[in-house]
Amino acid sequence: MTMTVHVDIVSAEKEIFSGLAQMIFAPAELGELGISPRHAPLISRLNPGEVRVKVSETEVYSFYISGGLLEIQPHLVTILADTAIRAKDIDEAAAIVAKARAEEALADKSGKIDYATAQTQLQEAIMQLRTVDRFRKRSM
Repeated sequence: MTMTVHVDIVSAEKEIFSGLAQMIFAPAELGELGISPRHAPLISRLNPGEVRVKVSETEVYSFYISGGLLEIQPHLVTILADTAIRAKDIDEAAAIVAKARAEEALADKSGKIDYATAQTQLQEAIMQLRTVDRFRKRSM
C-alpha cells in the first residue's frame, strides 16, 4: 500500500481541500518544496504560486495560493493561505485585467500610487496565470 499524508488547505474564507496525498508540492519562501509522508517537521512562509497535491498516480489537484504559512508534521500538512483557489476555478480574464492594471500602475512615475501594492498585485496575477497554464498542460 502506498504511504499517504493528510493535507488541509485552508484560506481565510473556507477550507479548500482536506484529504490524503502521496506527495505535495508548495512554493515555500526559499523555493519549491516537495513534501512526502513522514517528512520532518517544518514551518515555512509560502510565496504566491501553485500548490499541487498528488492523491494517486493518475490524479493531481492544483491550487493557486497568494501566500501564507505551511506547517509540516510527519502525518499532517497544513497550508494556511491568505487566498486559495482551485486552479480550475481561476478567472483567467480577471487575472489578465489585474496584470494589465498592475503593469500600468508600475509604469506611472507620478508617485501617486503605492508601488509595493502594485508589485504584489502584479506578482499575484502572474502566478494565477501560470497556475492556469500549468493546469491546462497537465489536463491535456
